[in-house]
Amino acid sequence: MCAMARPRKPLLSTDRIVETARALVDTEGLAAVSTRRLAAELGVSGPSLYNHFRTKDEILEAVADSVSALVDLSMFEDGRDWRTALHDWAVSYRAALRDHPNIVPVLARGPGRRPAALRLADAVYGAMVEAGWPPAQATSIGALMRYFIMGSALGSFAGGFVDDASAYDPADYPHLGQAHLLAEQQEKIDERAFETGLTALLDGLALQYEQVTGGA
Repeated sequence: MCAMARPRKPLLSTDRIVETARALVDTEGLAAVSTRRLAAELGVSGPSLYNHFRTKDEILEAVADSVSALVDLSMFEDGRDWRTALHDWAVSYRAALRDHPNIVPVLARGPGRRPAALRLADAVYGAMVEAGWPPAQATSIGALMRYFIMGSALGSFAGGFVDDASAYDPADYPHLGQAHLLAEQQEKIDERAFETGLTALLDGLALQYEQVTGGA
């Protein structure tokens, strides 16, 4: 009689570790990630993780890069003008960060050696230089966009107001009589604020572009 085969555990892989770590970061924050916790979640022994990552920081770097890889870069390759490309890229970038806000502090350190993050930086810089921006200003544009997008993902403006009308005594805050209603429209308000800021930013860059290139 043939012995019944034991159920096979899914093979441990770099992708599986990163996906599990990303889920932990999303639900519980950066502090939840440890090699011991990950090993337990994956059903493996702790030392087996070291075949793929040497440290917890390496795991978090990989999680950050997996989020960078979600950002659409096609707009820099399909003929869109520089302003439209920057707008569409910013929207895609913010969407990725909005879905994974807890990893933003790691992303904010800069691309380091992360491949997807470096491809992102290369795409933005290359598109701006090709459009006629001087290299120094192309670098500044990449930095500016990164500050704006990451800042918008770090927290919700509307969600920062409590939904208790009594917190906004008109004697103290005469202009905040409707502030308690902001939280219930959080997504709409935050999206509108992002688009307002992005449009203003791009309008300002367009004026600089005319000065730099003569409107070419």
